Amino acid sequence: MSPRHRNGSTQAATAIAVLADVLAAIIALWILMYLLEANRANDLVQFVQGAARWLAGWSHDLFTFDAAWLRVVTGYGLAAIVYVFAGHLLAGRLRRY
Repeated sequence: MSPRHRNGSTQAATAIAVLADVLAAIIALWILMYLLEANRANDLVQFVQGAARWLAGWSHDLFTFDAAWLRVVTGYGLAAIVYVFAGHLLAGRLRRY
């Protein structure tokens, strides 16, 4: 569909899907940095960690595995999956209207 034929709900749906993907990517980037033991004194690492912690505030300590890496992957990974799933579900509903 060409851009001139898009209606407002399609544009909003695209924006929501992209936003959900970006939020999930930030969380995934933190998981990757954690697993690769990125330097936590680095400003970029601190920013990504803070953003991911804020985005996954409801799930980052949800699981209590003994291994710290497993807690990070499951807690933050769950948040990333929920963002993608909910964002794309909402975007799909908007596209139907």
